[in-house]
Amino acid sequence: SLFQLKLWNKYRVSNIPSLIFIDASTGKVVCRNGLLVIRDDPEGLEFPWGPKPFSEVVAGPLLRNNGQTLDSSALEGSHVGVYFSAHWCPPCRSLTRVLVESYRKIKEAGQKFEILFVSADRSEDSFKQYFSEMPWVAVPYADEARRSRLNRLYGIQGIPTLIVLDSKGEVITRQGRVEVLNDIECREFPWHPKPVLELTDSNAVQLNEGPCLVLFVDSEDDGESEAAKQLIQPIAEKIIAKYKAKEEEA
Repeated sequence: SLFQLKLWNKYRVSNIPSLIFIDASTGKVVCRNGLLVIRDDPEGLEFPWGPKPFSEVVAGPLLRNNGQTLDSSALEGSHVGVYFSAHWCPPCRSLTRVLVESYRKIKEAGQKFEILFVSADRSEDSFKQYFSEMPWVAVPYADEARRSRLNRLYGIQGIPTLIVLDSKGEVITRQGRVEVLNDIECREFPWHPKPVLELTDSNAVQLNEGPCLVLFVDSEDDGESEAAKQLIQPIAEKIIAKYKAKEEEA
C-alpha cells in the first residue's frame, strides 16, 4: 500500500529485516539499528537506546599498528573519520589504498585529522594483517562490544563506510567514501555536504538513500550545466535549511 511505501521511504529502509526505534512523542528516530540493539542488549538494560555522544561510545584504549595503545581522549579536538571496513571485502581494500594517501595529504596540510578503524574482519589474524597497512588508530579487535556500539551509533548497513566527524564529534558526512574517491587531492576536506552534486559513478549510491531530484542537461554545452546548477542551488539550500531547523536528515 501507499502508506507502507511511505514508511519504507521515510526511514530509508534498504534491506530487511529492519527494526527502527522511534520516539512516539516527537516522531524522531531514536535508533536505526534495532536488530543490533536487541542482539547486544537482550535484557533491555540500555533502554531506550537513544544515540549517545561519539566520545562516550568510543571511550577506552585504541591501538596503533606498532602495538602502542593510546586513550580515545586523544581524538578530542580533531576531525575524525570513523572507518568501517574489513580485509575480506574487495571494495574496502581498494578504498583503504586511496584513504592512506588522503590521510597523508590532510596531515601534511597541517589539519587535525585522525581515522578510527572499526573492523568487521572475521578473525584477529585477518584484522592484524589488514591493520598493518593503516597509519591510523583502531578499536581493539577483541573489544567486540565497543565495535558493535559504534556500528549501532551510525546505523551501519554495509562496508566500506567512512563517517566524517567534526572536532566536537558531530557528523559532517556519512558519505566519506564518495568524498574521498571524488576528491583525490582532498581540497574539499572535511567534505561538508554540497546542496547540488554532479552525478558520478561513485556518488550514485546516494540515489538509494532518500528522495532525490535529478536534473538532466545537455552536457555538450557547458554553459547550460552551470545555468542549471544556479537554478536549483537556492532551492536545494532552502530544503536543507528547513530540515536542519527540524534537526532531521534532508
